[in-house]
Amino acid sequence: MKITKNMERWSPFVVLAAVLVLWQIIVAGFDIPEFIFPSPWQIAQDFAEYKGPLLEAAWKTFWVTMLGFALSIVVGVLLGFLIGSSRLAYTALYPLMVAFNAVPKAAVVPILVVWFGIGLGPGILTAFLISFFPITVNIATGLATLEPELEDVLRVLGARRWDVLVKVGLPRSMPYFYGSLKIAITLAFVGTVLAEMTAGDSGIGYLMQTAGSQQRMPLAFAGLVTIGAMAMAMYEFFSWIEKRTTGWAHRGSQGH
Repeated sequence: MKITKNMERWSPFVVLAAVLVLWQIIVAGFDIPEFIFPSPWQIAQDFAEYKGPLLEAAWKTFWVTMLGFALSIVVGVLLGFLIGSSRLAYTALYPLMVAFNAVPKAAVVPILVVWFGIGLGPGILTAFLISFFPITVNIATGLATLEPELEDVLRVLGARRWDVLVKVGLPRSMPYFYGSLKIAITLAFVGTVLAEMTAGDSGIGYLMQTAGSQQRMPLAFAGLVTIGAMAMAMYEFFSWIEKRTTGWAHRGSQGH
């Protein structure tokens, strides 16, 4: 069976529709109470009823996430460049970063609350802490895997180490960079919502925490859907930029 572009384009929507229909059938068929597991229809009703508060909370979560994500890009690129360009830095820093990344970020949020109080600070920093690692690793990988033969040829032609890294290593790392952005942005939303649920006074996470404590599961699920939609939109945004700035790295996929 030949897979056409239209089939690829519409396949996610077909799968989503099938999942929603199956979900609705299961909830209705087993008569599951909405405070345990709401149906898609019940979630849609609550979203329509509380559209204003949901969108206001979503906007707050979005720009807090973007602040933390922007910080993660700056720090991630700088650290990745340092680690990928120096074997000593790679040996000294990489194990420490792996150990730090393994620390559950839920355990870090209470510390951030003590330092910065309840509000925006913990959300921004948690989004940063949970999302900078993939960016750092991918930039470092792109630089560290530069072929020694290519570097030797460039050196013979008179290029300095800095020229090789900036003019060859960084452009070659761009596909890794965009791949890391698509992972990091979804993690950033996770970090923001985690902080809002633990130490926030606004945002989607706070709204979901409040709804859950009141057993208003359709509203809590509506918050989950909103977060998923924002993360998916940003993922597609970076995919769009990637295809238009690193088309040379995707030549092999154009004919599918």
